[in-house]
Amino acid sequence: MAENEYVPLFETRQVKGPILFRCIAASILLGICLIVMYRIRYFSIGGKAERWTWIGLFLSELWFSFYWLLTTVCRWNAVIRIPFIHRLSQRFGKELPGIDIFVCTADPLLEPPSMVVNTVLSMMAYDYPPEKLSVYLSDDGGSNLTFYAMLEAANFSKTWLPFCKKFKVEPMSPEAYFRTASEPLNVEEWPSVKILIDGRDTNAVDIEGNPLPTLVYLAREKRPQYHHHFKAGAMNALIRISSRISNAPIILNVDCDMYSNNSESIKYSLCIFMDEEKGDEFGYVQFPQSFDNLTKNDIYGCSFRVIQKLEVKGLDANGGPCFIGTGCFHRREALCGKKYEKNFRFDLKKLNNTKVNERASLLEEICKVLASCTFEHNTTWGKEMGLIYGFPVEDIVTGLSVQCRGWKSVFLDPERDGFFGVAPITLLQLLVQHKRWTEGHLQVFLSKYCPLLYGYKKIPLKLRLAYCAYNLWAANCLATLYYVVVPCLCLLKGIKLFPKISSPWVLPFAYVAFSHHAYSLGELLWCGGTFLGWCNDQRMWLFKRTTSYLFASLETILKLLGYSQLAFVITTKVADEDVSKRYDQEMIEFGVASPMFNILATLAILNLLGSFGTMKKVTMHADKGFKVLDQFGLQILLCLVLVTMNLPVYQALFFRMDKGKMPSSVTYKSIIFALLACTLSVY
Repeated sequence: MAENEYVPLFETRQVKGPILFRCIAASILLGICLIVMYRIRYFSIGGKAERWTWIGLFLSELWFSFYWLLTTVCRWNAVIRIPFIHRLSQRFGKELPGIDIFVCTADPLLEPPSMVVNTVLSMMAYDYPPEKLSVYLSDDGGSNLTFYAMLEAANFSKTWLPFCKKFKVEPMSPEAYFRTASEPLNVEEWPSVKILIDGRDTNAVDIEGNPLPTLVYLAREKRPQYHHHFKAGAMNALIRISSRISNAPIILNVDCDMYSNNSESIKYSLCIFMDEEKGDEFGYVQFPQSFDNLTKNDIYGCSFRVIQKLEVKGLDANGGPCFIGTGCFHRREALCGKKYEKNFRFDLKKLNNTKVNERASLLEEICKVLASCTFEHNTTWGKEMGLIYGFPVEDIVTGLSVQCRGWKSVFLDPERDGFFGVAPITLLQLLVQHKRWTEGHLQVFLSKYCPLLYGYKKIPLKLRLAYCAYNLWAANCLATLYYVVVPCLCLLKGIKLFPKISSPWVLPFAYVAFSHHAYSLGELLWCGGTFLGWCNDQRMWLFKRTTSYLFASLETILKLLGYSQLAFVITTKVADEDVSKRYDQEMIEFGVASPMFNILATLAILNLLGSFGTMKKVTMHADKGFKVLDQFGLQILLCLVLVTMNLPVYQALFFRMDKGKMPSSVTYKSIIFALLACTLSVY
């Protein structure tokens, strides 16, 4: 091989099975067209109630069809990226760039210091030159517990890092160390910025004499009259102070619960950034969001298996995945507002010359100014530089802004997961988390950052539509609620909404429903899931659409009207022993009263009553039983499917005796609401 011959550092391949996917998608589209024809041709000309219920169902089906098209477009072309880290080491050797790693935490009660320190130590233990690693922790809680834990971590790293390198430990998170208590150091009123380990110091070595990575602690200044902008503000402060201390050209950001599970993740990302032919065009490299506490059948559907294995790879083929807030490697210049230029080149010699000569104490004083709450006043931080402010999903809108400045992004999914985090272990945690995400996405869609408008002539149409598929999560709530409530009530009143079982028009309805769900089951199994896991996933999508999405829509409307303020809800990462035990047994955790549970329980009981009412008609009038089944077969099937999906809700309402059952107040309210709805529907 010639010395100057180009050898790529990564390869792009087509995801397997595109022809099968496209054929099934085309057949489903044909079925949808036939359903539309049926709705138009057999438009109800009966009473007023019949007409409006028919129109409502037709509009719901049109929305489902439109949303299905959005998601299908996203996945029409999907690719995977394969990095070659051995070529990286052969080509660049010791000339690898510096890496700044940002870890953010906000509440020591919801995000325990032991978990935070596990994450920090795992980041320090990467298989990468330690003198080129700098780890920054932003503690928006300003907690003495977190600070003490960081001091302990700085000391323990001298033993832990050599141990990881010697025995090639993976994952690199020393959870067992924090099972024993340690005495806190005598520290009072520490500064807001503290360099705990100065990687420039020749004495900063481990027990084997090897250099240690730089470790920096930050507690931002906060004042009531200045908005601190939550995680986005913390990230922007870290960008500024890291530029004075280490100024690495590549930044990795992780949530405090996302520890490193692959010691070579940095090298994987550098295979993308440092490829001589294509690397200069990429602004960030996104890794999957994986969890190490999932149950066998993923009781809350948190794995995102299909989304990350198929959907996001579809985005990658059309300009790049979105930034999901954690496990992402950024090019510093792209994150700080620089526009992509075709002649841009990754100057290694320049970027490696990032060392500063100031003493650590002087750097700390300088960085205090950069982290002050007044520094960003009358600047472009949060608007054109750094993470964008004003949205609960600052990551999504920031990634979109980077792409609209001309940069591309890459999704890397190595065989060994790059990062592991903590998934919600109660249903309410899950619903609240998705409410925040959904609300943020909808706010982005209704703002100037709407991908269809903001990305016009900046990013491909397919990528803009892919963003909209996530931005419009919340809009699914109305169509789903209509499909869950109205067919059930119409059964009780005797209003037919679907073709007879004996009619050939039943075929497109049956085919679309069966093929779509059968294919989704096949995808989940192919991605490593189970049949029960697929059932749980379908159940959680129903729960989220009827609660999280609904409340997110209402909250967004109130915000637009000026009745609500932006808030950032932290998902708790801790749970008591009983809750954890029930989670391991795959029992859905209810336990507390919540408006979301009122809705879930009411809908479940409503469909149960509708099913009982129909069964009564069939059994008590044997001569008309077959006629009822023929006329209302699809509606009855829909109710029975919903009843089956709600079996855990019925158990929690009527049979469970543990603390995770549905509270009595929710049970009473839901029964009253359901009975009232059934009574009103009959008249």
